Amino acid sequence: MKQGDLVVRNSYGGDVLFRVEAVRTDYALLKGTDYRLLADAPIPDLSVVRDPESTSAVREVRIKVNDSISRMKTERERQVVKTEDYIRHAMQQNQPFFEVPGKVLHLDGDGNYLKKSMQLYNTMHVPSHGLHVHESQMADTLYRLLPQIKPDIVVITGHDGVLKTRSASDLFSLSSYKNSQHFVNAVHVAREYEKNRDNLIVVAGACQSHFEALLQSGSNFASSPGRILIHALDPVYIAIKASYTSIKDPINLADVIHGTISGIDGVGGIETMGRFRVGLPKPRITAANPVLKV
Repeated sequence: MKQGDLVVRNSYGGDVLFRVEAVRTDYALLKGTDYRLLADAPIPDLSVVRDPESTSAVREVRIKVNDSISRMKTERERQVVKTEDYIRHAMQQNQPFFEVPGKVLHLDGDGNYLKKSMQLYNTMHVPSHGLHVHESQMADTLYRLLPQIKPDIVVITGHDGVLKTRSASDLFSLSSYKNSQHFVNAVHVAREYEKNRDNLIVVAGACQSHFEALLQSGSNFASSPGRILIHALDPVYIAIKASYTSIKDPINLADVIHGTISGIDGVGGIETMGRFRVGLPKPRITAANPVLKV
């Protein structure tokens, strides 16, 4: 067994696929390939996976991911048709319009997950700026970047988890979590920058994060109500939903939570207005104004 190998834990029934980050004398450090999970396990408990697509864990996740992405694309197609009908009715003609989706600033404690996230933003044509930042540095990074990027939506995610050494009574203490305190600190910075939760939507947390503390600190959406593993793309799905929900409409809580891969035990939130705008007329790119962007 070596760094980079794909493995599953036998004692957990092979429920999650991991990539080996490092091998020690008698155990290995692991990182989930689909779930935002860091773990360690005794080497004898691990089995190397040669064909990940053959495992039930991977197949089930792929189905959920494909369903989630398909749902996003279907909703986007419906929105375009709805907007066209609205413009046609209001103007009594087929007037070309332009769209301004909400801009996303995504901070991720995992470089691989950030890459997957940015690919999905690009696929859905969401304006986005992503940065790989250690969880402990996210508050300082946000303080610096928010005035520069001026996002509509901030995603603060990475790795987290309930510490093995905590007692059952400490579940609601931030000290019982690997990185929840860092996420809370970053949310505080975002709320100092913009206190209105509709003007700046904050999506925060990772696997097993302190859901209540993140909401209380100012998040609109957070993980994890049930202290479960969340999929790497769950925060991205919520951000995309916020980006393409009209500023006139609230984001449908039940709909957005149902659309995530982890479901209501993985993600929750509060009523929030969307950040999507429509404009008229559609600007013309001319030689006199070659760099006009909308």
